[in-house]
Amino acid sequence: MTAFNTTLKNDTFLRALLREPTEYTPVWLMRQAGRYLPEYRATRERAGSFLDLCKSTELATEVTLQPLERFPLDAAILFSDILTIPDAMGLGLYFAEGEGPKFERPLRDEAAIKALAVPDVGTELKYVTDAVSSIRKALDGRVPLIGFSGSPFTLACYMIEGGGSDTFSRVKTLMYDRPELLHHILAINAQTVTDYLNAQIEAGAQAVQIFDTWGGALAFGKYQEFSLAYMQRIIAGLTREKDGRRVPVIVFTKGGGLWLEEIAASGCDAVGLDWTVDLGDARRRIGDKVALQGNFDPNALFASPAAIEAEVARLLRAYGAGSGHVFNLGHGISQFTNPEHVTVLVDSLHQLSRPYHQ
Repeated sequence: MTAFNTTLKNDTFLRALLREPTEYTPVWLMRQAGRYLPEYRATRERAGSFLDLCKSTELATEVTLQPLERFPLDAAILFSDILTIPDAMGLGLYFAEGEGPKFERPLRDEAAIKALAVPDVGTELKYVTDAVSSIRKALDGRVPLIGFSGSPFTLACYMIEGGGSDTFSRVKTLMYDRPELLHHILAINAQTVTDYLNAQIEAGAQAVQIFDTWGGALAFGKYQEFSLAYMQRIIAGLTREKDGRRVPVIVFTKGGGLWLEEIAASGCDAVGLDWTVDLGDARRRIGDKVALQGNFDPNALFASPAAIEAEVARLLRAYGAGSGHVFNLGHGISQFTNPEHVTVLVDSLHQLSRPYHQ
């Protein structure tokens, strides 16, 4: 295993996740390395395809660091994709131009579902852990590195639908008609995600996030049974300490505002919030148990610099004084965002948040 610089020059993000005192509110952005940056588009062009970019240690390292060269962010996040897991399971991931991710062999019948097995993360996903080690080395203690995975339910949505979906009719039909088959998929996914995140932590990730992008599409009761229960299972199986520090876990369920108390009780260190949640209310509900992450509306980045600054100020007021808040978007940054507007967001956040931490 590579020997890393374990001394962090800026550990504000990790301290905020553990609700320890900080001098200001730290910030990172979901999809901070991506198509809104011209330098990313240039590297992606060189890589040939999105998957080739993910699978190149050198290029994945390069794009992970690009936003840090441009903005004073408080964390880096591994450049990868949540669908590396079903790809490692043999479902045949590919990206159709203008259509997003697709699978050649989606789970459409009982035989395919029963044949699904936990892949050997150490071999099938070695390119991801190689990237984690490379990025961690390149960061040299500058800021912490976040590893991540999709949630078992979100992965199952893509695996069953065969790609993105507006209705999730296939996965929901399976859930109501043959719940035992969906539970089988979710159990395999949960074990794989646990192995995968532990491999990322071993390779150098200092915090991890579970992206439950589609958990909010579930009915009440079904969310708890088919999404949250499996994330709880993962959290219980994760390495929670490395190099003498706690490895915090963030759970982000888009559309999960109704279930914040239950998410906070899952064993995670922080709950990610989308933009539909009142940050002050979320703090009153769960902020004495876990840290909160969020929840600037990504579309507000299309507004004027003055409006962006006003929205940052509003969210800081809503959260109030003290630690335990990591500033982020309520979902991933749009590819059409002007990078100059991200500069406004980050700079105003760092400046305006200091009085809340005195």
